[in-house]
Amino acid sequence: MKSLKFLVVGIVFGIVLVKSEAVSWYRIYEMFKFESFHMYGIIGTAVLTGIILLLVSKKYKNIYGGLMTVPKKDNGFKRYILGGTIFGLGWALSGACPGPMYILIGTGAFSVSIVIAAALLGTFVYGLLKDKLPH
Repeated sequence: MKSLKFLVVGIVFGIVLVKSEAVSWYRIYEMFKFESFHMYGIIGTAVLTGIILLLVSKKYKNIYGGLMTVPKKDNGFKRYILGGTIFGLGWALSGACPGPMYILIGTGAFSVSIVIAAALLGTFVYGLLKDKLPH
């Protein structure tokens, strides 16, 4: 039953992303060329909503009776810049970030399965090399 709730939320989220054109390669292309505000508006709205919901959830008890806490992150400016750059390059080259890649399969764009395979391979290689990388 719990998995069914997550499936329904995922399907609704996918429909919202498709209807808002957030999975459109052309919209992503426009964003990276700074030609349109459309994607920046969607991302900005998501960030603002996340901030508000996080602040609200820290003030009220959850269903288990406790307050939500967010653990502190390690300082690592260089790794965040490097990781974000790699993520952005992959996003720009493929035209999709990880979440919408699966939504694109649902819309019938089966060629994105090559991008999903490459993303899974990159994740696997990172898992093999993470102990050898500077963190």
